[in-house]
Amino acid sequence: MILAIASGKGGTGKTTVSANLARMLSRQSSGVQLLDCDVEEPNCHIFLNPSEETSQSVESPVPQVDEAKCTLCGECSKVCQFNAIACLKKSVLTFPELCHGCGGCEFVCPADAITQTGREVGEVRSGDVNGIAFVQGRLRIGEAMAPPLIRAVKEQIDHAHTCIIDAPPGTSCPVIESIRDADFLALVTEPTPFGLNDLRLAVEMARALGLPHGVVINRSGMGDNRTNDYCSNENIPLLGEIPNDRKIAEAYSRGELIVDALPQYRACFEAIWESVLEQVAAAAREQEVSE
Repeated sequence: MILAIASGKGGTGKTTVSANLARMLSRQSSGVQLLDCDVEEPNCHIFLNPSEETSQSVESPVPQVDEAKCTLCGECSKVCQFNAIACLKKSVLTFPELCHGCGGCEFVCPADAITQTGREVGEVRSGDVNGIAFVQGRLRIGEAMAPPLIRAVKEQIDHAHTCIIDAPPGTSCPVIESIRDADFLALVTEPTPFGLNDLRLAVEMARALGLPHGVVINRSGMGDNRTNDYCSNENIPLLGEIPNDRKIAEAYSRGELIVDALPQYRACFEAIWESVLEQVAAAAREQEVSE
């Protein structure tokens, strides 16, 4: 099963939920994988402390124009939706930082003047730690295109494992690339007006993608009940709540996992996991009925 964990905004506790769930599951059974797809700012490793990692460079294809063959017809520029290639009167300019690597320009070129060359966008690091198969992506400094690296991280998914994906915050393209094809999406939020506003956006994203989803409320008790009311009114499963406890914040600041530092809160994550399994089973039953 692939469980993606996302949030409408940063700082809600998405990584806290991801890393602690992975750690809890590694205690219960073998075959747990954690993918940190927040490639612009990966931080799961801070809590897991992997001692040995292998690193692999990741490249994204970008166009290379053979000016001796190019007829300056402009078809490549017309097909590019991201303005990554421009046909001028006497030459063709490429902008690798804008290229999404779709290969459309090469496909439509009537003169076969365009080939693809690789441009490094980042690296994928992997290793095993405390029974968790850990994979993370690290985007190259100054790089704007995260999806190609996220795809490379997801290529490491082992479907024989229970896979947890720590997605980037927000609802942009990197998030969608991270959560696409997940079996279930857990949306982490906090009981504040800002948290609720961005949760609404994340729920809209999940519904647009057709992903079964539920909500985890972190720092429960610090705000009001409007988030709970929203979930109830929208028929969104509330997977669990993590209390607003100073001891949790202190453990977090030391880079410690809650399930290790504060065993009394393991039940919170066990309840979240049980709720996820129930919702996945319910979604599977609905799918069978619809078919």
